[in-house]
Amino acid sequence: MSHKAVTVAVTALAPVSWGSTYAVTSEFLPPDRPLFTGLMRALPAGLALLALTRTLPRGTWWGKAAALGALNIGAFFPLLFLAAYRLPGGVAAVVGSVGPLFVVGLAALLLGERATPRTLLAAIAAAFGVSLVVVKAGAAFDLVGVVAGLASSLAMSAGTVLAKRWGRPAGVGPLALTGWQLTAGGLLIAPIAFLVEGPPPALTGTNLAGYAYLALANTAVGYWLWFRGIERLPATSVTLLGPLSPLTAAVIGWAALGQALGPVQVAGMAIAFGATLLGQLTGARPVPGRVPQPQPFSDAEGNGQNISIDVKGAAPAR
Repeated sequence: MSHKAVTVAVTALAPVSWGSTYAVTSEFLPPDRPLFTGLMRALPAGLALLALTRTLPRGTWWGKAAALGALNIGAFFPLLFLAAYRLPGGVAAVVGSVGPLFVVGLAALLLGERATPRTLLAAIAAAFGVSLVVVKAGAAFDLVGVVAGLASSLAMSAGTVLAKRWGRPAGVGPLALTGWQLTAGGLLIAPIAFLVEGPPPALTGTNLAGYAYLALANTAVGYWLWFRGIERLPATSVTLLGPLSPLTAAVIGWAALGQALGPVQVAGMAIAFGATLLGQLTGARPVPGRVPQPQPFSDAEGNGQNISIDVKGAAPAR
């Protein structure tokens, strides 16, 4: 197996893990607390990664980390939950599946990547396949919900492309960068959650177990794998792994929750999965006359070095 194939497979674990969110939320968490759930996913995970890496942003990276955290977490989660409340689950999933098309356009604008016709075909086919899996006859559309769903998808797409454009500072690994974004996003969600939903609910042991899974495996590890993939693969290739999330949710719903999968749903899964594979076989081409200037990456975590700013002291630690 090639190095790229391994990177794609590892990155794909992120949307696969996100596909378990619905089942965990419905079976383990208190009802009607979507913003609190978003907060509990992001902030504890971010603080845990900050404690683990003991690395804070420096200089312009305070603003960049805040911007990425707002797009990928702080804006994405509330808008996603608003769409989920205003739209049937299947419609919300389809609206969210247009993200690869947003990334195609933003990557051309900000990264100098021109998508191939096969990449565009893969993005359209993925959205169509997801629609076959999750949309039921007679599903209602709500304008506010559709706008919120599109905005959440655009926010995550912009965050993906900007993460690719900005890279990460020298000596800072993907874990630290992930921690910065989750913490910033969680801090943005916190006042919205308390304003809209009020004080936190009383939590049972089952609730705590569900939140622990979402914060650690689903969010801390999942987003670390996602951002790690962004820096190693074309932005369009990474975003075309996104349809694996609703596909995983459908499989878990069938296997664990007794939800039915008919021939149309199975065909949609095959189309969406095939489109995901096609998206990994096609690469973006540079836009003529434009040469992107990516910032250099440092792979300190990969080569055994640990060059960081120690929160407990002002001196760099190696």
